[in-house]
Amino acid sequence: MALRSTFPRTKPVTHVDGKLVRLRAPIAGDYAAWAKLRGDSRDFLTPWEPTWSPDELSRAGYRRRLRRYAQALRDGTGHMFFIFERKSDELIGGCQLSNIRQGVAQSAASLGYWTGQRFAGKGLMTDAVVAVVRHAFDRMGLHRIEAACLPTNDASRRVLTKAGFTAEGTARKYLKINGEWRDHLLFAVIAGDPVPAPKS
Repeated sequence: MALRSTFPRTKPVTHVDGKLVRLRAPIAGDYAAWAKLRGDSRDFLTPWEPTWSPDELSRAGYRRRLRRYAQALRDGTGHMFFIFERKSDELIGGCQLSNIRQGVAQSAASLGYWTGQRFAGKGLMTDAVVAVVRHAFDRMGLHRIEAACLPTNDASRRVLTKAGFTAEGTARKYLKINGEWRDHLLFAVIAGDPVPAPKS
């Protein structure tokens, strides 16, 4: 049986504000900043991501991404945000809610995020994740948000823990990361759980 929404559809919101960052939907004009940040951070990101395609940083590849993001937003199955530091207005990474299910689930089966190397460890991603979680509960009406990370990714585990997620177990060979099927730690946060207020 299909999961059909029992909640009224709201107009998609394409921006979210944190204390340290602001998030909005990607646009074509972000390409140069995105490609540079990803390219400069390639060695930093590679251990935690699926294998990059040969045209990963090309303009054509970026346009394909934008089309996928727009389709997911229209379908109500995903929301992609680019993250900008408020102080400098620089692009610092991305955050995505995907596999959104309506009806009796009202959940986002996956929260994913990445940050450029020079912006890591500054609390910016934690602020972004907190802002997206609050947005998902308060404005999208979701009930549950799930996330996963590699057991060795201490930075990602800290982000999720600080953002109010609870560890729920381990999924064997959960995702193909950097060419290899890897176990992942599973986390979730549920509407009503204490979610920290964004830091001022």
